[in-house]
Amino acid sequence: MKLEEYEKVVSTHMVPVSRLQSRFDPQQFCFETTEELEHLPNGMIGQQRAVKAMEFGLSVEQSGYNLFVVGPSGTGRMTHTLDSVTKIAETRTVPNDYCYVFNFENPNQPLVISLPAGMGIEFQRKMEALLINIERDIRSTFSGELFEKKKQAILDTYREKVENLWENVKTYALEKGYYLERTPAGVNTFPLLDGKPIDREEFGLLPEDVREAFNQKEKQVGEKVRDTFYQMRKIDEQLTKSIDQFMRQSAADAIGDLFKPFREYYQDFPKVISYLEALFHDVVVHFSLFLAENEGQSNNIISALAGSKEQQLYRYTVNLFVNHKNLRGAPVIYETNPTYHNLFGKVEYRGSLGSWVTDFTHIKPGVLHLANGGYLILQATELLQEPYVWTQLKRSLQTRKIQIENLSEERGVFPTSGIKPEPIPLNIKVIIIGSYYLYDLLANFDEDFHKLFKVKVEYDTVMEKNIENSLKMARYIKKYAEMEGLLPFHRRAVAKVIDYSSRLVEDQSKLSTRFQEITKVLVESSYWAQKDEALIVDDDHIDKAISEKVQRSNLIPERYREMIAKGVIMVDTDGYRIGQINGLAVMGTRDSSFGIPTKITAQTFVGKSGIMNIERESSLSGQIHNKGMMILTGFLSGQFAKNRPIPLSASITFEQTYSPIDGDSASSTELYVLLSSLAEVPIYQGIAVTGSVNQWGEIQPIGGVNDKIEGFYHVCKTQELTGKQGVIIPKQNVDNLMLADEVVEAVNNGQFHIWEISHIAEGIEILTGVPAGYIRDENGQYPKETIFAKVEERFTKMFEMMKETNRK
Repeated sequence: MKLEEYEKVVSTHMVPVSRLQSRFDPQQFCFETTEELEHLPNGMIGQQRAVKAMEFGLSVEQSGYNLFVVGPSGTGRMTHTLDSVTKIAETRTVPNDYCYVFNFENPNQPLVISLPAGMGIEFQRKMEALLINIERDIRSTFSGELFEKKKQAILDTYREKVENLWENVKTYALEKGYYLERTPAGVNTFPLLDGKPIDREEFGLLPEDVREAFNQKEKQVGEKVRDTFYQMRKIDEQLTKSIDQFMRQSAADAIGDLFKPFREYYQDFPKVISYLEALFHDVVVHFSLFLAENEGQSNNIISALAGSKEQQLYRYTVNLFVNHKNLRGAPVIYETNPTYHNLFGKVEYRGSLGSWVTDFTHIKPGVLHLANGGYLILQATELLQEPYVWTQLKRSLQTRKIQIENLSEERGVFPTSGIKPEPIPLNIKVIIIGSYYLYDLLANFDEDFHKLFKVKVEYDTVMEKNIENSLKMARYIKKYAEMEGLLPFHRRAVAKVIDYSSRLVEDQSKLSTRFQEITKVLVESSYWAQKDEALIVDDDHIDKAISEKVQRSNLIPERYREMIAKGVIMVDTDGYRIGQINGLAVMGTRDSSFGIPTKITAQTFVGKSGIMNIERESSLSGQIHNKGMMILTGFLSGQFAKNRPIPLSASITFEQTYSPIDGDSASSTELYVLLSSLAEVPIYQGIAVTGSVNQWGEIQPIGGVNDKIEGFYHVCKTQELTGKQGVIIPKQNVDNLMLADEVVEAVNNGQFHIWEISHIAEGIEILTGVPAGYIRDENGQYPKETIFAKVEERFTKMFEMMKETNRK
């Protein structure tokens, strides 16, 4: 190809300087500095889809309409979620309070009482006061003179019956000739002779018939005594029952009036009324708990709980489980540590006499209880890392109940028995914030996920670059500057921030919504402005902040370029080579990404093995890269194997790469180097290539185009710019160009070039200076002295050599 023809081809595909970057004109703003702007209204910038989805999900009250918020971090999804939830929560009613109380019928299953907000603590305090009044009135009654008189009358009545029985048995014994004597050890009987008791010696001197008569009478007296004592025990039991009944009735009469105001006040709460009735009867039964030590005389004290008096009286207390007295609107809780017990509550235990005991006062709430009736926000990553939490959360949402269960009781080596609190009804809106990966994972592998989380709130990373969104960006800068104490920003600085936003998304017509990255530039540019003792942040301060940010994280690319300059990594940026070309790749560190050139080489020879991907053979090639290599075989077969097979063997590799390679952005580069090797036409090494290719030779767009161009530019600059160097990119990627000013200036000065192409034939002409000859003539032949003609001629020779080899 003649020089003037080559220059025409090169200039035809050259990207104009005006297309290499998009600069926002600060004159479009009607303000001088951000101090003149109005405040940014609450809401998201450029996230209309997410805003509508959030509003919908929070407004629907039917079950299953919980929200899953997805999107990259830094897009403001957390801030917007909190703002939206807080705003709607303020319009909702305050949920009920919950109290746990003692279950007098089944102590192992504490009861829950629900009361309107603020009445929970009131109920607790009323019950505390009631308990004090009960003790006061019972003690007052039991120490009163009237009580003692009635009690003494009962005792006297039964004592008289006992004395009558004793007198009767004594009389009977005298009639039989015996005298009875009661002692602490029992009853002693003495025979009477002539009306006087005789001892055993005298009794032994009596005639045998007399002694026998006495013995018979003694038996009769013994039976009478035993019968009398039996009747006495019966009377004693009746006395105990009568005293106990009297004391219970006295206790009931003493505290009866205390409960009347409670029954009237809580008449609209049946569960409270039932609890008060049960408590009343329990107090009457266990009245001795309210008396001083040893004051209670009832044997039923044994039925009281073991332990001190304070421990025994716990049953009459109220465990204020959830208190919403000071809450305005529905609760909103963002839980950053969603462990099992933090979410679902727990039952605590205390040590007692070498064992662990608990009661309903040790039931502690989780955030699911505290947020009940409102909104609970969770991070998916933390949630799914906790054992059993996801399963229990699903169960709670499905049953609409919160059941407090200790994991140790169910999943311990030895099952233990504890209390089982009554479940609490659940009415909550759960909002989970997570990545696309976790959303897809749950959606694909958990069949209940879509039933419980029916609303997807998706945050985009880009928004349209128009004057409306640009003005919103300016107002956001003002808001953030005032919030963080930064200097005001001049409109030139705002325009630079907008340009940087477009660079982040690599699109001239878009802006980034990843405000976390933008705020870094705002803070750092304000720092440099203050260091210059400026009163406002201007465009040079934005440039300074960006360049310093790059400088802090470009150690690796600098070392890479240094190794290229020293020849450690062999990359040529001038001269011609057959079967060699510079491909472009993007490497990334934790805080930056950068483009690097990589030499790709190919060798072609006669054979039937096809194209050997050395990376694949050494297990360094990913699936997408392998697919790209197969596409090359399809292109070559479609172009040169219409009438006969192509006996091709070839090897392609990325030289001096020792880590896995994936992606198809180098597939066009690999095709160029194959065509060069087959046609035996050299490629100019000062031109690097990026772009994928399909089986028809059409160039397809790739990512990271700015980093790739700038990476090769810096390598060429290090080895000296010749004015012929540049990068070939897909035509579709021109709209993604947001190149640094230094690169744009070099292109404007003719020191560096950017070409756009749409087909492999256009690229090979720029690389070699030889016509591609892609279109066959009417005879089905490629034009002579073209790349495709040379390749076909090489295949013909290979075919003939293979035929000759096979013939021999």
